[in-house]
Amino acid sequence: MGLVVQKFGGTSVGSVERIKKVAERIARTREEGDQVVVTVSAMGKTTDRLVALAEEISDDPPRREMDVLLTTGEQVSIALLSMALLEAGVEACPMTGWQAGIRTNEVHGSARIEQIDPTPILKCLDRGEIVIVAGFQGVSEEGEITTLGRGGSDTTAVALAAALKADRCEIYTDVTGVFTADPRIAPKAGKLSEISFEEMLEMANLGAGVLHPRSVECAMTHQVPLVVRSSFVEEEGTWVKEADSMEEELNVRGVAHDLDVARIKVLGLPNRTETLTRLFQKLADARINVDMIVTSEHDDERIDVAFSVHEQEWEPAGQVIENHQQELGHLKILSETGLAKVSAVGAGMVTHPGVAAKMFTSLSDAGIRIKMVSTSEIKISCVIPREQAGKAVRELHTVFGLDVKESALATAGS
Repeated sequence: MGLVVQKFGGTSVGSVERIKKVAERIARTREEGDQVVVTVSAMGKTTDRLVALAEEISDDPPRREMDVLLTTGEQVSIALLSMALLEAGVEACPMTGWQAGIRTNEVHGSARIEQIDPTPILKCLDRGEIVIVAGFQGVSEEGEITTLGRGGSDTTAVALAAALKADRCEIYTDVTGVFTADPRIAPKAGKLSEISFEEMLEMANLGAGVLHPRSVECAMTHQVPLVVRSSFVEEEGTWVKEADSMEEELNVRGVAHDLDVARIKVLGLPNRTETLTRLFQKLADARINVDMIVTSEHDDERIDVAFSVHEQEWEPAGQVIENHQQELGHLKILSETGLAKVSAVGAGMVTHPGVAAKMFTSLSDAGIRIKMVSTSEIKISCVIPREQAGKAVRELHTVFGLDVKESALATAGS
């Protein structure tokens, strides 16, 4: 008998009818001979409604109380799904994050899982029950309810699979798998049968919304095989696992994009060894995530630094720098919004030279201006004007040979 962890997101459990369908799918997995542990998110827009309620009370709701409030959404889901299974004649055991032994740090709103005691779950499994665990939540050492922040339910599922040494972790969502690009942007995008942890992590970090980066990182660390598949269609999904052979991989496996990018230029910083440390430490202290960084040296006295941030953070980032002008010693700040990032990802890049040249040539020929560039062994990212992002994704998807033939698209859609 194997052990499978299944995760169903908010869309998958967005109504009573969908919850019943999820219960049927879980029951089928059990009938096939596997023990099953399930993680669920809150129904549909429940979390948004809870946030709105809190904001009617306070302009700045305290994080501790927000965690207590938001975790109720997942508790509704586990209770209803357990009821649906019981109605179908299948024994189920609903558990909150703390009942399931999920211990986190103390950071309300974005806690990290520190350890999981699987004993409560194993007891239920030994009784022949399906365990339904609330995603997105845990408890600190002091007994405080915590939430895991964005992607919390995905992370819960993978962490449970690692702690339970599950055979696989199945992530059910509203798409049929991981595609070579967003099909809404690139109609000729095709579904991948498998992708490496490293490639999926880059895709997730660069804007692909199928899996959250934290969950992929956890799966890679603990070597948990993942499969992404649809909650609504009976179709093979995409396996995320260790790469079999880098030499056999396509040099580019996918094109990702992020439409919420801003660029900040800090001009005339003192040309000293501690300058960059001071600048980016101030931003880190304000919990502002910096992405691409480009420096240029004018002379022995001054340097310029440009970096990208999420568009929601460009004003706070600029304010932090302005507030520390005397300490940082810069002459001027410039900022630009309305930008996007497009990225080519593939483990094969490390053994296939010329990918960057092909990418830059393709964008240049399409009349798309590149404002910043960042590279690693398995990705190349370019910051461009946001209004040209769709065109850039389609151009790169074509030039790297990722377009699916019309006949295959017709078959997939039938």
